Amino acid sequence: MSLPDSNIDPKILESAKEEFLQKGFANASLREICQKAGVTTGALYKRFSGKEELFAAVLEPTIRDINALVEAVEKNNYEHLEREEMQLVWDMSEETHKRWIEFLYARFDGFKLLLCCSGGSAYSTFLNDFVAENSKHTMDFIEKAFSHGLTENQVDEDELHILLTAYWSTLFETVIHDFPKEKALHHCTIITKFFNWQAVLGF
Repeated sequence: MSLPDSNIDPKILESAKEEFLQKGFANASLREICQKAGVTTGALYKRFSGKEELFAAVLEPTIRDINALVEAVEKNNYEHLEREEMQLVWDMSEETHKRWIEFLYARFDGFKLLLCCSGGSAYSTFLNDFVAENSKHTMDFIEKAFSHGLTENQVDEDELHILLTAYWSTLFETVIHDFPKEKALHHCTIITKFFNWQAVLGF
């Protein structure tokens, strides 16, 4: 019995990424992806059930990194809370925003796919889903901080969702509009002046 050719997988994924970036999920052609990868459609279907699973596979590294970062940030935030270092939790300095930009641009294609090319896929509501999850974690954190007497503010959940949508949209727009990285980093100066989370949350 012959072993499966592991070299095919990266060829398919790279070809798929190019096709999805160029045409978006809805208009991407599996036939075109196979032709550019130099494989048969049969080879593709042995590995992926269809376009949705292939799209998810292309996005998997970006989604994995997002989840890992969210987990690390949340862990760090609660460690600061236990030490009553609330100013460090909501540090909105220019350097903080530059770190977000560095994270986005190190995964530029993945975020471009999520934000601009995912229509018709399970990721079409990425921004709303991301903000909803972020809002939930933030509300839980604010309630814990309030119970510890570390803030007097109790932000309405709907208002928080609106504010977080505006905040993340401001960062994601650099990818959506294809800002060169240097321009995106310069954009951090404006973001820092515009958002004052410490005042909103009372830290």
